[in-house]
Amino acid sequence: MNRHLGLLVLCQGLFLTNNVAFIAINGLVGLSLAPRPWMATLPVMGYVVGGALSTGLVARTQRRWGRRGSFQIGLAVAVASALACAGAASARSFALLCLATVVAGYYSANATLYRFAAAELVAPAWREKAVSLLMAGGLLGAVIGPNLAATTRGWLPAPFAGAYLALAGVALLSMAAMAFIRFPAPPVRAGGASAGRPLAEIARQPAFIVAAAGGALGYGVMNLLMAATPLAMDVCGLPFSDAAFVLQWHVIGMFAPGFFTGHLIRRFGALPVMAAGLLLNLGCIAVALSGVELHRFLVALFLLGVGWNFLFTGSTTMALATYRPEEKDRVQAVLNFCIFATLAVTSFASGVLVTTRGWQWLNLGSLVPVALIALALGWLAGTRRRGAAA
Repeated sequence: MNRHLGLLVLCQGLFLTNNVAFIAINGLVGLSLAPRPWMATLPVMGYVVGGALSTGLVARTQRRWGRRGSFQIGLAVAVASALACAGAASARSFALLCLATVVAGYYSANATLYRFAAAELVAPAWREKAVSLLMAGGLLGAVIGPNLAATTRGWLPAPFAGAYLALAGVALLSMAAMAFIRFPAPPVRAGGASAGRPLAEIARQPAFIVAAAGGALGYGVMNLLMAATPLAMDVCGLPFSDAAFVLQWHVIGMFAPGFFTGHLIRRFGALPVMAAGLLLNLGCIAVALSGVELHRFLVALFLLGVGWNFLFTGSTTMALATYRPEEKDRVQAVLNFCIFATLAVTSFASGVLVTTRGWQWLNLGSLVPVALIALALGWLAGTRRRGAAA
């Protein structure tokens, strides 16, 4: 840990405060404003669609203005979009809410690069631990995010409009912290030097394929269930305070393992840690299918969070070994696009399934991406065994 990494961990925590609060309230605000109930999670979907559409632009801003400049632009967008969401909630405009969350996706596309930037702030031998510690910073979001949404929902006459204003303040605080971080200068490339291998060549690496699939599908499973949880609990007659409590422990599960996931990866490797995350996802689904009491939501979402941490940290660490420094902007943009595209699909599917088919069918549907992750991990393990034998 150093000062710059510590400040980036703080920024990660503030980013997750924004993310968790968005997830906690966007579905409920959307449900109150949407013309049809199945459209309730469209604002959540807009957030990740905006992220997917922004990945290429973010890669260009990273090359043009560097890490800090690009991150600060993302935070400025976060402030503006949060204010627009507050205006949408006050004006009861579903269209404006969806548009504002699409714009907010640019901030998300920027901030998801914090994990790669963390690896650049330490010596190469400590990259796994730097990524893991950054993930642990999300605990700040676990503590602040749900409580912020619950305590500020009544600040203004329109429900949750005050929460959006509070999120603008969170982004301003992150801008102040980001101003003191010094990122390493990007490698200088001579005029005729190569920009690295073609993307097609990089993407053919088995480790890259599994890192992209594990990160995107693991995030997709988590988003599919997390985005629907406030709606499902509302349908089951549980108050918003219970939903905020469940989401808080879910996010603790997502980021508390960051204090030791890096050690596990260094000792056992990324692939076994990702396999453990897959098993935890299966445990989450089993608990969720067993009933709809508060304690079952709590245990299921906590297991889901820990499983996501193992899958996402493992896939990020695996991806770091698949590209060279001069290739990082293009490759990281591709990895983030895979994640956001998957999140867009699962955000929409989450609202449709939970409002038309119910919580049980939503969990059964999540077995599909879990099975795909299992196939990817098994394929890479087999490829490596054959390579070792040869």
